[in-house]
Amino acid sequence: MTNRDYLLTHSSIILVIAFASLFVSISSCSSSEIPPPNNLSVSEGFSDPIGFYDADPTFSWLLPVAKGVENQSAYEIEVYAGADQKKLLWGSGKVLEATSNAVPYGLADDATTLGKSRRQVNWRVRYWDQDDRSSDWSPTATVEYGLLNNDDWAGKWIGLPPPTDTTEFGLPRFRPVYLRKSFSLDELPEQARLYLTAKGLFTAYLNGKRIGKDVMTPGWTPYKKRIETLTYDVTDLLQTGENILGVTLTEGWYAGRIGYSSSQWTNREPPRLLLQLEAGDTRVVSNESWRASDQGPLRYASIYDGASYQPQAEFADWKQPGFATSDWSKVAVDPIEALPLLRPKRHAPTAIMDTLLTQSVSEIGPSRALFDLGQNMVGVPHLQVPLKRGDTLQVRMAEMLNQDGSLHLKSYRSARSLDYFVAERDGSINWHPSFTFHGFRYIELSGYPAGEKPKTNWVKGLVQHSNFSTTGTFTSDHSKLDQLQSNIEWGLRGNFLDIPTDCPQRDERMGWTGDAQVFAPTSLFLRDVHAFWAAWLQSMREEQLPDGGIPIVIPNIAGKRFSAGWGDAATIIPWELYQRTGDQDVLEENYPMMRDWVDFYRQQANDQLLVNFQSFNDWLQPYPTDGNLRGDTPQEFICTAFFARSIDLCGRSARVLGKDQEAKALEALLDSVKTALQTTYFAPDGSITEERGTQTAYLLALGFDLLPAELAERAVTHLLAQIEAADYHLRTGFLGTPLLAPVLDRYGHTDLAYRLLFTESYPSWFYSIDQGATTMWERWNSYSHENGFETAGMNSFNHYAYGAIGQWMYERVAGIAHLEPGYRKIEFAPIPGGPLKQAAATHESPYGHIASSWTLTDDTFKHTITVPPNTTGQIVVPPAYRTWNIQLFQSSPAGTETVLALDEDRATGITVTAGTYRLVATNAK
Repeated sequence: MTNRDYLLTHSSIILVIAFASLFVSISSCSSSEIPPPNNLSVSEGFSDPIGFYDADPTFSWLLPVAKGVENQSAYEIEVYAGADQKKLLWGSGKVLEATSNAVPYGLADDATTLGKSRRQVNWRVRYWDQDDRSSDWSPTATVEYGLLNNDDWAGKWIGLPPPTDTTEFGLPRFRPVYLRKSFSLDELPEQARLYLTAKGLFTAYLNGKRIGKDVMTPGWTPYKKRIETLTYDVTDLLQTGENILGVTLTEGWYAGRIGYSSSQWTNREPPRLLLQLEAGDTRVVSNESWRASDQGPLRYASIYDGASYQPQAEFADWKQPGFATSDWSKVAVDPIEALPLLRPKRHAPTAIMDTLLTQSVSEIGPSRALFDLGQNMVGVPHLQVPLKRGDTLQVRMAEMLNQDGSLHLKSYRSARSLDYFVAERDGSINWHPSFTFHGFRYIELSGYPAGEKPKTNWVKGLVQHSNFSTTGTFTSDHSKLDQLQSNIEWGLRGNFLDIPTDCPQRDERMGWTGDAQVFAPTSLFLRDVHAFWAAWLQSMREEQLPDGGIPIVIPNIAGKRFSAGWGDAATIIPWELYQRTGDQDVLEENYPMMRDWVDFYRQQANDQLLVNFQSFNDWLQPYPTDGNLRGDTPQEFICTAFFARSIDLCGRSARVLGKDQEAKALEALLDSVKTALQTTYFAPDGSITEERGTQTAYLLALGFDLLPAELAERAVTHLLAQIEAADYHLRTGFLGTPLLAPVLDRYGHTDLAYRLLFTESYPSWFYSIDQGATTMWERWNSYSHENGFETAGMNSFNHYAYGAIGQWMYERVAGIAHLEPGYRKIEFAPIPGGPLKQAAATHESPYGHIASSWTLTDDTFKHTITVPPNTTGQIVVPPAYRTWNIQLFQSSPAGTETVLALDEDRATGITVTAGTYRLVATNAK
């Protein structure tokens, strides 16, 4: 029985106990002896959300880092209507459970769910520690719901009629639309909320003030099925008398050219806006009363091609009262229908998250200059350039430079990535493009006045990605390893823009599933992307084909195409998300999709082997024998291995969810697929038959536990032989690379994993760094000083897949790994190796701050760790130092240390509770 089932079944009993003992419990148990919990959040980590989506949320909190507080023995939650704590909606009573993460809402007697459109609730929690001491109640946290159903919307979709002219690509030329509405208020309301969304992208204003800081809203979902909505608090932007709502609407992902093939450009419908302002008794909705124009200063805005801005004096005050709209058009209207579903956005929108300064600038021609930000990034340039009236400033971007110093543009393919600004007066502009984004390091400006000397402050880079916080860090004493870490992070930041994209610069930028599944574990360590992945998985469920197939890109613009290793994102990402967050709901939500994907495999299997199943195989493996981008590993081997992997993860998920009969059936299916793979491909000596063994083939079999123990040990020797034959270099692509270091480490060859990690010749992680990389690349040799650029048609310089090595860096180089979901139990087991003398990592887990750092000298190994409250740690002494003299110290809040007795097996680990510890191993010689 799951926690949610338990609470649902026993909710009425709990409520009776809670109300009967409310006065007694509050008066007798309240105490300031231990501090209250903090960092309250709901569902996937939302703190005090407005426009929330989850009608049955889960509750999470952190125990304080305080003297004497190690673990929680019980908790109590109260949820109230409104902010005055007068109407109790639900109380858990004292629940004798230690979990403080993802605690399910127990249904109250008067409602089936907590969530109702517009409802505002607040909640608080207290806990009892390991000694049964009660904390005070936490400060209250709030939750405000958005509009949860289509029939909550009273307005209509509005915009302009379809245009009659077309672009060079044969698509309708959707010019940016300006929409405007005037309304009056006799008095100011206590609260005002603006609910809005678009088929396209929007930016909204109220009385000339921009609403929110989001960009590229509402985002990219399967538009025919679901469109996300946003909620904003606009109370402080209203005024008595006339008020003006203004919205800019552009094509975005909805109506623009999205995809690298004209067969993917299927949408010809114009952008549309849906808006609802609720201010006290006043409600303003999008309908026929609005006015619109496509003759504003923003002349075009395209995801791939950039933006063009031409300021016009007559539009200067369009967002303010008094602006004349006599020459504006009446809007076209469309009714709200059952589909698409209108639902609150379930992860944070994209925003400007950082600013990069120009590192150098050089003149490369008359009125032409090149600016270098020093870092490949994603976003838009911010420009403060002196212009004269009528000047057209052209802004062109690139990730790399050709050998002659010019911009390398071939890798953008048909994406122009060009911005223009036409000056209406003399003076310095202060502008950045909107409704677009670019991948770039270099910016070329041309068209500024002759004689102007370009300055570094003319250009800044505005970094855009989904608004999530940093949760993990990694550092070492090796500059190139630290650069690799930086490249991994910038690859994440560049490609996590509302969806996980494969690349952010060329005419693609789609949610490729294969790239996502290999990188998900690394991303979950580095950033708070719990909600980000959960939201994308919802789109995946919506896009799953009727036969169970998972499209190669989500949202799907590629039709009925699927691939092994790509579609397995449907099973791998939910499982990894559960493991690292402890959120069981992610398994409950996605389990039907996982089962259907396994069934899709099963229906196409022949004697449990996938002989004719589609696959990109080990994409971009270096040195393929026939030049095939899919590499040398047999397709049927890869497909069958991933068939087994998805069965395994689906079966494990069934166990977690209490679906024991389904789990047994899946486990039996897994055994039969393993047997088929073993008997077909493996000789008794562990080699793969018919000369089809590759590094990736052995890695899949070993990493996915597809072989019995004795056969696996024999197979390892053949993996080592493959690596030796490659002169101790990797020969892996997208699917094999994530398994390389973990498999070698697991089978006792950590030294070889380090050797591969620190190799600098091609192919290797450091090879691109030596060529100047500041992000992860699509190919191991996307560029080299010696040979220049690889094939431009498939050569991204911001492609995160090979950043999957980060998982091993954090878990084994620095030594932070989860042993139980959500890091409830943590393994601290670093393995020093290679040239490293120190490494460190931190992670903000669902239970709090985790840290691990170590230093090594000739005769001393020091390892310092931090274990958050309500968890346990397992400190594993590296094998090389287990015979040394070992001491373990625990730090007190006052800074003193206590020596702890060690009577545990150092090979299996030393168990510790919350606190900071320092292990010192000294050579006994």
